[in-house]
Amino acid sequence: MTAQALTEAIGWTSSFILLLTIGKQIHKQWQAGSSEGVSKWLFIGQIAASSGFSLYSWLLHNWVFVVTNVLMLASALLGVAITLHQRRRAAAQQP
Repeated sequence: MTAQALTEAIGWTSSFILLLTIGKQIHKQWQAGSSEGVSKWLFIGQIAASSGFSLYSWLLHNWVFVVTNVLMLASALLGVAITLHQRRRAAAQQP
């Protein structure tokens, strides 16, 4: 295996682990049916950072980070959508 192939393998493996971890957390939040204790600023910050890093990575032609950051952006959007949905549902159920 060449040094370049090893570098790419490390990058893609790390990306997969990060996305799997974030995906598991979003799934857990959805299954719990509650976003109690989850700050909307977490997702706002993640959306801003992932957008900036996606553009930065694209300008550098670093495809590991382009893919990772675009998927992190999608996870942030999904996370904020789940949080808003759960908070609206909880507010509607209160007397």
